[in-house]
Amino acid sequence: MGSDPDIFFAGTPGLAMDSECAQLLPALCAALADPRQPVADDTCLEKLLDWFKTVTEAGKGSSLLLLQDSPCLVELLLQVLKSQDLSPGVLSFSLRLAGIFAAQEDCFQYLQQGELLPGLFGEAGPLGGAAWTVPTVRSGWIQGLRSLAQHPSALHFLADSDSGTLDTIFSLQGDSSLFVASAAGQLLAHTLALSMRDQAEGHPSPQACDWPASAQRILGHVEESLRSTATPQVTQALNVLTTTFGHCQSPWTQVLWVRLSPLVACLLEKDPVPAAHSLVDLLLSVARSPALSADCSLWETLAQTLGHLSPAQAGPLALGVLKLQDCLQALRTQAFDVLLQPLACVLKAAQAPGSPGLLVGPAGDSVVADALLSSRSACVGLLCQTLAHLELLQPVPQRPSPWPQAPLLGAAVTVLRFCNGSAVPTSDSNVGGRLCVILAGCVRVQRAALDFLGTLSEGTGPRELVTQVFAVLLDYLKSPDSSPTVLKKAFQATLRWLLSSPRPPGCCDLDPHTQLFLRELLPVLQKRLCSHCWEVRDSGLEFLTQVTRHWAGQASFRQALLASEVPELAQQLLQDPESYVRASAVTAVGQLSIGGLHAAPAGPEHPGGPQKSLLPDLLHVLSTDSEGFPRRAVMQVFTQWLRGGHEDVAEDTERFVARVLQVASQDLDWEVRAQGLELALVFLAQTLGQPGSCCPYAVAATETIPPSRLAQALRAFCRMQLFEFAFRALFDCDRPVARKSCELLLFLRDKAAPYDGSQEARSSPDVASVEAALQRWRAGEQGQPLGPLEPEAVLAVLRSMDLEGLQGALAESSDHVEKSPQSLLQDMLATVGILGDNEADCY
Repeated sequence: MGSDPDIFFAGTPGLAMDSECAQLLPALCAALADPRQPVADDTCLEKLLDWFKTVTEAGKGSSLLLLQDSPCLVELLLQVLKSQDLSPGVLSFSLRLAGIFAAQEDCFQYLQQGELLPGLFGEAGPLGGAAWTVPTVRSGWIQGLRSLAQHPSALHFLADSDSGTLDTIFSLQGDSSLFVASAAGQLLAHTLALSMRDQAEGHPSPQACDWPASAQRILGHVEESLRSTATPQVTQALNVLTTTFGHCQSPWTQVLWVRLSPLVACLLEKDPVPAAHSLVDLLLSVARSPALSADCSLWETLAQTLGHLSPAQAGPLALGVLKLQDCLQALRTQAFDVLLQPLACVLKAAQAPGSPGLLVGPAGDSVVADALLSSRSACVGLLCQTLAHLELLQPVPQRPSPWPQAPLLGAAVTVLRFCNGSAVPTSDSNVGGRLCVILAGCVRVQRAALDFLGTLSEGTGPRELVTQVFAVLLDYLKSPDSSPTVLKKAFQATLRWLLSSPRPPGCCDLDPHTQLFLRELLPVLQKRLCSHCWEVRDSGLEFLTQVTRHWAGQASFRQALLASEVPELAQQLLQDPESYVRASAVTAVGQLSIGGLHAAPAGPEHPGGPQKSLLPDLLHVLSTDSEGFPRRAVMQVFTQWLRGGHEDVAEDTERFVARVLQVASQDLDWEVRAQGLELALVFLAQTLGQPGSCCPYAVAATETIPPSRLAQALRAFCRMQLFEFAFRALFDCDRPVARKSCELLLFLRDKAAPYDGSQEARSSPDVASVEAALQRWRAGEQGQPLGPLEPEAVLAVLRSMDLEGLQGALAESSDHVEKSPQSLLQDMLATVGILGDNEADCY
């Protein structure tokens, strides 16, 4: 077998322009240029462009030779100028193809012969035709120019006033297609950076008249747009500058900012500030630039902007400022105040005992209150944004210090109280009353507040506030009004707070407050596991799994859980009508079983009662469940049990693995089969490795195994039909299964390297029959089993295989053969009827 390099997979075709592709290319170009032909879909054209791009980038010196040797490509581009009936897809493809080749200056000059490029990208081309109304064509035109704009000749071409190319790009910034408009702005930023590339090495002149012509025209256009009274024009200019400062760190950008910053600052004088979101993006892009971060005027502009924007607009800028590595402390303080103001307003509007207020200036109170009360959508949007921004800020090293943990805890709890109607508004303000109406039952705010509350569990807080946290979480878990998504968030936040609970000094058990909460929580969990909504049952099982994984060894948790009906309910959910719930139930009972908590004892006074084995139940799920999710969950539980030495496994490990593999090898779900091979790999490592090894990576490849022990293990593997499963998996139609099988067989071959077996095994009929069976399996004949195997024959077959070569082939993407250029060209030609069906490799 090792002598046949094609025994498993064909080699990967190269990407070069080989002779087969060169022979097919003229026919394809002729078909593309013929309006009567049904051209392949856009996906094929994209793949073809990717191939040409790869070819030109891989051999820059040979791209011109490629064009000269393939005149059909130039003929296709010339046909674009002559025909008015080409499809928009082919026209866009041709424009982009021209740009790919013109990216190299010698190819650019070659295509300029006969005015080909001006014809494609000037008014004589698509610009003046009906096809220009199609966004695909306009997008192809821009992408073609973006590709060719790589060298001085391209810059002269773009800046030529007679061609009007830059003017067209300027107008496309306001295109009705957002994709076209965005691409036009990016092309302008790229062209500006390319124009100034030569100046990047020296000291750019502060005088715009000394800049290249293309840069001067773009700069003039940006300045004119910034002065415009139309917000779309301002937005376009700001977006171009954001891209420029974000991608270019050269010294000339300092000159650009000095020139344009007064115009940017003038935007703050308008009410309202135009293009506020784009302005924020620009200022943060400039502030992140190492070449500009030392500019004091920049910090002044940031401070002014924070004061001029509305609370909703200022939030993203404040978060960005606080994430900067180097920033003035006064600006950081101002930015943090901006972030805190909405929550401070909420705290002030409610009677929240034990919740100290957030320290922000009174000047912003009325503005923020007006924003919160202006409409329901404005209030919800501002609060969700604020909570999300603070959640992002909480774990980063640059977060403000000291961090106001207690006020933030109080604010999060207060927001949740407003949402469920339990908040008590202050008597001297109408803000609280309005918030009660606006936030009542608001799922968006509830989800955001619960996420933020969960993040705050990473810190500490006063005992009375932590008590309020657990109380509000329990309220949400109990409430019949809580939506499934809110309940899921409440379970997640509860888990984070439970796991962060401090342990009493000198005690390994849970603290009394947590134990009390746990006794209140478990009846609620019982109720949720019986919910008519499957999402709620699923969230409850996920919570049970996680808390058991962390607390299975805590005496108080074990006692409370075994005294409840939760383990029994979880086991009953193995028969749930919803497959997601059955999968979560499998995971939950598997985790409970690891801790000896999966079945209720005879009574709560006997928490150590005998436990019923779950193995038959889980094997039944693996064998009979109609959905893949529960079966995958069973395999993951079984693998976890095997790694951890679960008692149901340790009793007879070989029998356990054999039973599981017998079922998993026949499963129609590839993930189940792959997990079966993972289980087998763990078993191999435990059998052949050091005592206690739980994964193949823990075993040294050079460890010598006594021959008697290896022979005994190999005979066991043969009895279990492990080899039949692994060999069949090599030819599995799902590549991850074949990769896992290859990994398993390589591991086994390396571990068995010192074992010589009988010399006759290599030429025995057993070896020949196994190789013949593998050849049949490779040909798709999977019915014939291997039958009884001898260890020596198996090892002989393993040594004859090119497993390393197979592993390399399997490491390729699953469609590497189909994406070969020759296959692609054949398929496209078959589409138009030039090739017969037997010559195509359709995908």
